Amino acid sequence: MSHWTSRSLFLLGAAVCGLVGLPVFTGGCQRRSQDATVRIDGSSTVYPISQAMAEEFPKTEAGKGVKVVVGRSGTGGGFEKFMAGETDISDASRPIKPTEIEKCKAKGIEYVELKVAIDGLTVVVHPDNDWCDALTVAELKKMWNRGSEVKNWSDVRDGFPTAPIKFFGAGSDSGTYDYFIEVILGKKGQIRTDYTPSEDDNVLVAGVSQETNAIGFFGFAYYVKNKGKLKAVKIAPGDDLKAAVAPTNETVLSGKYTPLSRPLFIYPRKDSLQRKDVAAFVKYYLNDGQKLIESVGYVKLPDAELNEARKRLDAALK
Repeated sequence: MSHWTSRSLFLLGAAVCGLVGLPVFTGGCQRRSQDATVRIDGSSTVYPISQAMAEEFPKTEAGKGVKVVVGRSGTGGGFEKFMAGETDISDASRPIKPTEIEKCKAKGIEYVELKVAIDGLTVVVHPDNDWCDALTVAELKKMWNRGSEVKNWSDVRDGFPTAPIKFFGAGSDSGTYDYFIEVILGKKGQIRTDYTPSEDDNVLVAGVSQETNAIGFFGFAYYVKNKGKLKAVKIAPGDDLKAAVAPTNETVLSGKYTPLSRPLFIYPRKDSLQRKDVAAFVKYYLNDGQKLIESVGYVKLPDAELNEARKRLDAALK
């Protein structure tokens, strides 16, 4: 009578798993394959778009049996997970940084940068704030600059009330944080330290909506979703408040809402794109899924830019 070896037992288990249609693992047929799971993390600004895609894609023919898991640890946090091999796609509200590019190269990670939508980073106040309808970029800089002496609204402009300002804004792992500093403050790390930061825009929405004297900034979709709780502030790029522009789909798309209009990105790994589930999901993102962009509160790319993203994806899939 022959003895069963561990290899024989494994082969028998593999055969049983094959008969019942389960994937083969060294741990037997009780564990299911993760090959049909697309993993995404990164920007909380891009999160509503990717989450909407994740919910609708499995309803399509190409998405049957595919699970899409979306996190929102911030653009920087998302790239860290991306470089650690924990995700297939990184959501970003800014372009990848040179330091992140170098880390990807060192780890042998190749990716493709794809624009997917346009955001209008929105400055908001409490709806009961009846004095601040518009701010200049210079006033925003005065308020948010590191070492700022602005404590009360009266410190911003004559005529504003002597009421202490509560500041809420993006955390340092957020692409929104980087973008706000770049276009408003102009120098890395040059932001006041006595504000409430978060990479989760819902936390910022809650903060501003509960404080009459608050001000905050985050992605346009979170303002659109919470219009009853917030008031968007018009922004003037120069000193003329009469030229201040409110964030809307039209002003964001046209570029009139400046300097706070910005592109949003996804970064799929090229090796992940070799999997049918990931490739099909990203194709959906740039094609049929585009109908979801405006439904979650963002602005669709112009056709020329969307076609460029599709060409980039096609080149990466070859």
